[in-house]
Amino acid sequence: MELKEAIINRRSIGNVENKEVPKEIIEEIIESAKWAPTRFLTQPWRFFVITKDGRQSLSKVIEEIAVDLGTDPNTEEGKKRLELERNKPFRAPVIIAVAAEVSEKERVIRLEELGAVYAGIQNMLLTAHSLGIAAYWKTGKECYHPKMKEFFYLKEKDEVLAFIYLGYSESTKNAAPRISTKELTTWIEY
Repeated sequence: MELKEAIINRRSIGNVENKEVPKEIIEEIIESAKWAPTRFLTQPWRFFVITKDGRQSLSKVIEEIAVDLGTDPNTEEGKKRLELERNKPFRAPVIIAVAAEVSEKERVIRLEELGAVYAGIQNMLLTAHSLGIAAYWKTGKECYHPKMKEFFYLKEKDEVLAFIYLGYSESTKNAAPRISTKELTTWIEY
């Protein structure tokens, strides 16, 4: 698969089968992240592969965060919301949580560390696509909550930036409309 073709045709596919993804494929997807550019070669990305019963542990912390964020477990609406939250980790057989372990070196700029990890995430999504694996990049308030950092033993300065859901899928999606780059580009020639 050509790179440009992969970039244009990759889609976020959230509807996946509950079929195990081989460890070697998961490792290949993670491996691709380390080739993203990183200033001062800090390589700030960290990966947490959540499968099998690990999804239950993640489910519990997501539920706790939902309550912290105001979901009332004593109302019918709250109970329904918590059930939806608890089920999030079971949407795919594999979730890779991707975090930035931000360097404390004096010259390192935090925003650049986060940018490097985001570039690594794009590499992962493209690699998954090239291997025939459906991937969905999820974030949300729970992603950035202090309890999520705690769950992954991250320091306060660090950030969980993504949950990448992986699996096999027969689903296909058409490209969502994109704004023309002509509308988004300014040429400065003076």
